[in-house]
Amino acid sequence: MSPVGSHDHHLPHGHRGRLTAAFTITAAVLLAQVVGAWVTGSLALLVDTVHLLTDAAGLAMALFAAHLVERPPSARRTWGYRRAEVIAALAQAGVLLAVGVYVLVEGVARLAAPPEVPGPELVVFGAIGLVGNLAALAILAGQRTASFNLRAAFLEVVNDALGSLAVVVAAVVIILTGWQRADVVAGLLIGALILPRALRLLRETVSVLLESSPPGLDLDEVRAHLLQLDHVEDVHDMHASLIATGLPVISAHVVVGTDCFTDGHAARILDQLQECVAEHFDIAVEHSTFQVEPHTHPAHEHPQHA
Repeated sequence: MSPVGSHDHHLPHGHRGRLTAAFTITAAVLLAQVVGAWVTGSLALLVDTVHLLTDAAGLAMALFAAHLVERPPSARRTWGYRRAEVIAALAQAGVLLAVGVYVLVEGVARLAAPPEVPGPELVVFGAIGLVGNLAALAILAGQRTASFNLRAAFLEVVNDALGSLAVVVAAVVIILTGWQRADVVAGLLIGALILPRALRLLRETVSVLLESSPPGLDLDEVRAHLLQLDHVEDVHDMHASLIATGLPVISAHVVVGTDCFTDGHAARILDQLQECVAEHFDIAVEHSTFQVEPHTHPAHEHPQHA
């Protein structure tokens, strides 16, 4: 079997500084909103506080995952802890999903008998949350697509900011009109904002853990392009997956003419195969493993699907 391509792969930084700052701000806002929820009795603020609590826990998990990601590979863990970011994002998505469902159930139950909520106090605590969330968003925005970890953290803070905005709007409506159900409606809105984002993140992280092909990499197109290389007769048992953000891998068995093993073509074909998947497609795959074999070899292999 051919060796993995000898490329210099730099693992992306865990962005712990950004996550630490976002976690610190979120924790401070959480404390303020706990007081606010107790003082006002607001459902929207209570729901936003519960949401913020899960987000603070999620950011803590993301921060821990970012620390693990930077640990080097070992003989036992050849990819290091790169999958830690995916597992952390999956856990955050699960928590967000649970909170979203709780918000919707509790909000519908309270529509029938909304409690009295003091509008002025609600404005103050909602504004504190909004300012804090906007500050955290500014910190995370620049690198929000750098990893699953940062993306999950960014989505959580976005939801928090929208939730705080809904609280402020509900408070203003209560002050101006006295309509107490505005608080409940704001709580339901927060739940409606949480669910789609949680489901999307859940789907993407599960796809990585199931080792689905990396998004944007069409294996039929890859196979067709490899077959255009000189001396390549067949490509089978092709597999591709995503280890973590920015780390796609691919492997395949490549059948070449028997004479390639006597005239020196096999080594050059291997170089061409690895250069092809690393440079030709929109998704650059620098970690590739190709087994170059004669057409007589497949008879000795166990049947596989690919």
